[in-house]
Amino acid sequence: MKSLSRGAAALSVLAVLAAPTEAAETTLRISLQLPLKSHLGQNLLLFKNEVEKTSNGEIEVQIYDSAQLYKDKQVPQAVGSGAIEMGVASLTRYVGDVPAVDIFYQPFMFNSENLIRKATAKDGPIRGPIDTAILGTGGRVLWWQAYGAAIMLSKEKAIVSPESIKNKKIRVFGKTLGEFVKACGGAPTLISGSEQFLAYQRGTVDVGMTGVSGVKSRKLWEVMDTITKTQHADIEFVVVINDKFWQGLPEKHKQIILAAAAKADADVRDRIAQIESDAYAQATQNGMKIVEPSSADITQWRECAKPVYDQYLQASGNLGKQLLQAAQKLE
Repeated sequence: MKSLSRGAAALSVLAVLAAPTEAAETTLRISLQLPLKSHLGQNLLLFKNEVEKTSNGEIEVQIYDSAQLYKDKQVPQAVGSGAIEMGVASLTRYVGDVPAVDIFYQPFMFNSENLIRKATAKDGPIRGPIDTAILGTGGRVLWWQAYGAAIMLSKEKAIVSPESIKNKKIRVFGKTLGEFVKACGGAPTLISGSEQFLAYQRGTVDVGMTGVSGVKSRKLWEVMDTITKTQHADIEFVVVINDKFWQGLPEKHKQIILAAAAKADADVRDRIAQIESDAYAQATQNGMKIVEPSSADITQWRECAKPVYDQYLQASGNLGKQLLQAAQKLE
């Protein structure tokens, strides 16, 4: 009799698992380049749970992480065309349509948490116009995801001033950052995040450029021993939704999505400092030396980087000029 009871119980569980669920009125598919365990992935989970709970199941959120559907560079077009409802992309992926977005990669423009918070404030003089410009691509920005500040990695000697990178090969992750390296005397090499470890291990490059959370997740202390907290660029991601799809949503669903987006925006922004702090602590525990450039060093960096600002103004037009002036007033 016991075995029959267990069998019946098992069948009961299977029946529950196999039972069809009521279809949601609205389904939101989100494409994410990073793994779900990343802090950006966890931020999407917060959004998903909030939306599904508040809507009582009327809205279903499906997250496709690790570039299952689209790579980061494909997200702006995929969302803008309506091929997918939502996606997460690095802000700089919009540089082709909106060159002004690279205000966040202007060297040392936003090199403190205070400046970053001001620059990324919703409807502020910098984020507001960027969100509006991105809307022209067919994608509506719902919220921004903080990823952290860019830093320099090296062996034995810290990269505190432009002199430190003279004639050295530097790993970069964007064209504007490459221009910055060239302007200050280094030789930029574009290398993907997943290939960093081997590049440092094999000596393909002399100096690394990344976010400190990447040092932790990729265990870069095994191939580099020094972090210089240059904070020379701010790495931001945006979560966008197809605007035509958005316009067709019931008003009550829009309000639920906006409320969840605001909560997700604030959560990741408030936690990024702790995320970075934890990463620095783990790097130190694994033998890395943490160095901060002096104000005199930063002045030297800004001086050699002036051509990058000029190139930005030429490429980004009136919007770029507007954002640069707004950024300078934040200091």
